[in-house]
Amino acid sequence: MTKDTEIDMKEVELNEMDPEKQPMTGDGQTGEKNGTIKLKVPEDEVTFTGLSKEELMKVAGTPGWVRTRWVLLILFWLGWLGMLAGAIAIIVKAPPCKPIPEMNWWNEGPLYQISDLEAFSDGLEGVEAKLDNMNQLKVKGLIIGPLHTVQADQPATLNLKLIDPSQGSEAALLSVVNKAQKKGISVILDLTPNYEGSSPWFSENADADLIEKVKDAAEYWLKLGVDGIKVSDVTVPAQSPDWSKLAAVVQGNRTEGTKNKLLMGVAKGISPPDVSQLVNTSGIDLLLSDLLTTQNGNAAKLTSMDLLSELKMQLGWGVGAAQGEQLTNQISAPGLTRLYQLLLFTMPGTPVFTYGDEIGLMGQGGASPKMVWDIEKEPAEGSVNETAEAIRKERVETRKWFRSLSDLRGKERSLLHGDFYRLEASNEALSFLRLWDQSDRFITVLNFASAPETITLKLQATEGVELPEQGKVRLSTDPDLEPETMLDLHSIKLGPGQGVLLQFPYVA
Repeated sequence: MTKDTEIDMKEVELNEMDPEKQPMTGDGQTGEKNGTIKLKVPEDEVTFTGLSKEELMKVAGTPGWVRTRWVLLILFWLGWLGMLAGAIAIIVKAPPCKPIPEMNWWNEGPLYQISDLEAFSDGLEGVEAKLDNMNQLKVKGLIIGPLHTVQADQPATLNLKLIDPSQGSEAALLSVVNKAQKKGISVILDLTPNYEGSSPWFSENADADLIEKVKDAAEYWLKLGVDGIKVSDVTVPAQSPDWSKLAAVVQGNRTEGTKNKLLMGVAKGISPPDVSQLVNTSGIDLLLSDLLTTQNGNAAKLTSMDLLSELKMQLGWGVGAAQGEQLTNQISAPGLTRLYQLLLFTMPGTPVFTYGDEIGLMGQGGASPKMVWDIEKEPAEGSVNETAEAIRKERVETRKWFRSLSDLRGKERSLLHGDFYRLEASNEALSFLRLWDQSDRFITVLNFASAPETITLKLQATEGVELPEQGKVRLSTDPDLEPETMLDLHSIKLGPGQGVLLQFPYVA
């Protein structure tokens, strides 16, 4: 084969391309199977590079652009001034916030007193072991004791700085104080001198030497870390000129930014005006009275709350607490326990409870009842006592109710430090309103009767305070009233021994 023939054959091979590599268009462009197309870019194509600095400066100086810039600048400032004026108008028209009253730790939640440590949980070590239970109840303070050594009606044996060995040791008490404080619970020590005797102060008068002993003991325990002291029947020592020395020991070193120590007293059997006078003249930080158990009738109870509502930061309220007894010992029927819990948590002042009140524990004659701790434990199958099981379930529900109330009170300003307005009181029912500034309002309605009641809420003419047509059920002991239910405030139907807490919003 000649050389020319070989060249011709190669040309034939090149011309006989695979169909896959044949041109995709008829304009001479070739393509591959994968769709790649080769395009020719004109060599004389010009890309835009923008205006030069000189050209920009030349355009910016034209009259049209100058006028445009001034218009935009004026519009910007007009818009800014408009927003500023709108913000000022909103601030001016908005109602001013009412200043929150001065509050201390004893105003922020319930106080829980343990007078019989053995009945509560086997001494001070048992109290320490149950601190988590107290924390679940949102308790802000534990009132412990009295623990000091003394023989009934024998002042010579009184030693307020020495703990009775049957109650525990100083080290055990300080351990309780330390661990409780870490959980946000303060500890108050009861220094009532003659707690085993017939008179808390040995006689009708507290002499200067006795008050001096209490003062020295208070100073001793407060330096060791105790958060406050409590004395009973405070009407006796408060009349002494030496009482101010005791108050000065507790309150004298208060400085801004530090935790205040508490001087707490108990007064029994005195009228609301006398309670007011005692608070205003004695310098006591918190006075616990027995008015809720000594006042006959719901109207009298409401009157007491109304007269003393301005002193709410200095008043403690309890049912049985002033006597050192359980709540159930002071009420007409055990089934009203949750009703009284609702009353104490929503009325103005600090609620004070005795151990066991959270489960409706009943006293047993003159002896302190043994606290029950295993209420969550269900009985084994085949060993169910129906009566005992009903009591256990009731205690579980009562404790759950207590926790709900304690949690709510700690969150809502109207319940913490709100103003008090009486609504309705009769032999059967009691109701009142709590409100604070621009916060949600709350109405407590209680039916103490043994029969159903229909209650109409009425508010005396009060400037700036009005009741709406309806209120929302927040909490209720009545199974017929579920949370979120809307009730007509002109006709609230409650079952026997039932209560409800209603809520409605603030409206400007």
